[in-house]
Amino acid sequence: MVTTLSQMFLNTVKAYPKPDFMLVKKGGVYTPISTEEFGLRVRRFALGLKDLGFAKGDKLIILSENRPEWTIADFASVCQGGVTVPIYTTLMPEQIKYIINDSDAQIVVVSNEEMWAKVAAVRADLGTVKHFITLLPKAPAPGVLTYDEILEKGKAVEASRPKFFEELAAAVGPEDVASIIYTSGTTGVPKGVILTHANFVSNLTTVSTIVEFSEKDTVLSFLPLSHVLERMVTFTYVYKGCTIGYAESIETVAQNLTEVRPQIMVSVPRVFEKIYAKVMDNVLASSGLKRKIFFWGIKVGKAAGAKRLAKQPVKGGLKFKHGLAHKLVFSKVIAKTGGRVRFFVSGGAPLSKDIAEFFYALGLVVLEGYGLTETSPVVSVNTFEDLKFGSVGKPIPGVEVKIAPDGEILTRGPNIMKGYYKKPAETAEVFEGDWFKTGDIGVIDAEGFLSITDRKKDLIVTAGGKNIAPQPIENVLKTNPYIVSAVVIGDRRRFVSALIVPNFEKIEEYAAANKIAYASRADLAANAAINALLMAEIDKATPNLASYERVKKIAVLDRDFEIAKDEMTPSMKIRRNIVQDKYRTVIDRLYKDETIG
Repeated sequence: MVTTLSQMFLNTVKAYPKPDFMLVKKGGVYTPISTEEFGLRVRRFALGLKDLGFAKGDKLIILSENRPEWTIADFASVCQGGVTVPIYTTLMPEQIKYIINDSDAQIVVVSNEEMWAKVAAVRADLGTVKHFITLLPKAPAPGVLTYDEILEKGKAVEASRPKFFEELAAAVGPEDVASIIYTSGTTGVPKGVILTHANFVSNLTTVSTIVEFSEKDTVLSFLPLSHVLERMVTFTYVYKGCTIGYAESIETVAQNLTEVRPQIMVSVPRVFEKIYAKVMDNVLASSGLKRKIFFWGIKVGKAAGAKRLAKQPVKGGLKFKHGLAHKLVFSKVIAKTGGRVRFFVSGGAPLSKDIAEFFYALGLVVLEGYGLTETSPVVSVNTFEDLKFGSVGKPIPGVEVKIAPDGEILTRGPNIMKGYYKKPAETAEVFEGDWFKTGDIGVIDAEGFLSITDRKKDLIVTAGGKNIAPQPIENVLKTNPYIVSAVVIGDRRRFVSALIVPNFEKIEEYAAANKIAYASRADLAANAAINALLMAEIDKATPNLASYERVKKIAVLDRDFEIAKDEMTPSMKIRRNIVQDKYRTVIDRLYKDETIG
């Protein structure tokens, strides 16, 4: 039985020899890296680090986009008892400096010129760092070593001590720290979450018993590896011998999907929302007949899906219609995912039930799960056997979940973090005995499925004392083709309002069709007719909400929220406090006359 990541790595290298263990884009084409080559590079990079004086418990920073070297450096660190500290590439120099210094890192690995420029800007303030390593073929500055130089150092160590790597790997124990992951956090200073080998291993071994991953699968990796979900599933891919294809960037995912043709892809809801919006845009722009066929197909797909969910066969007339719908409608969308997808996984934030049902009707299964950095991360997940849209599945085996009297989700199990690095008070705050307080509000239904309502701190309490969860309302709004993002507001106010980021392509088409003159997107956002259109679309999308939950007023923004402006976390969650502070004047204007409500 595997108990450490180092043991898991050694097993995989022996058990899954394949010519295409990894796929990376070079010179415009995807090129394979064999299991043997992957194993060799990990060994040599690990021994090269050792040659630099890297010791058990030392911290190694990785500041890089997704690529094979990310995973190689990670395994090189954890297989000798090192602690990997990932950093999002979107962070600013001051944020990077904070994480490097707070983690007491000894080695910093950076990928390219852009990442090096961020580190170089704060290099003089990085007191604990002894070595900088670049993945560039040539060092960008004096005193920086290259990836190839580390491999060469490792090769020399290996020649003199052939079994040294195995000795280092064997000395790693389950309770040794594998990683400190700094939470991107929607509020406050990031905290370093301490995760052990046992934390990760418990999660990856358990998840792979209830969701099938195999050496026959190719996966597309594009969610940042600094995100705990992508990191854990990468460990799972390695554990099960899957072929990992690395997307070039988030912008090229659509193209890379058709090149890599994966069976599995893990993502956050925002990506599924964008795919859904693109499909709906194309449908609404097509002829009346094509629209009719599409919506007929979706209706048939949902009827067949309901049968499958009830574990009943699809037969007779429905089977015939479903085959026709697949040929006329579904196959065209499925082809854009590469045509081989067995399932998608969604995590990081709640996915709209409507979007999950839409994908399922097309024949694309999205298994939504739930977890946090502090839980390594999976707490619960939908599976093919237990699937309920609008829920995040049942708790995984070995992990317990209960709901506190105030609705907060508490959990315990072998996946729960050791604590926050150098923050004993903050660690104590999030534990109630051995139960971890997630900060999320949720419910468990009679069948054992967990549903997330919202973040505890995000709940809105109106002036009339009504409790409102903003996320479910926002998720409904974002399924509308005219809306890209929404932030629902109303805490201690008499009614609910929203900041709306429209789909400007659709809005510009509407403006042209209705002869609405404008010089800029700011003009469109301020236009009364556009505001009326969006308000009508919101009313149309939310007929089932209670009167006190319904959006009464909106402010239309002229741009989407951005990570670089600190309005979103690197995992693409909106930082409500920052957005509300930035748009305080706009929000106050909405409530100038509070006679509504």
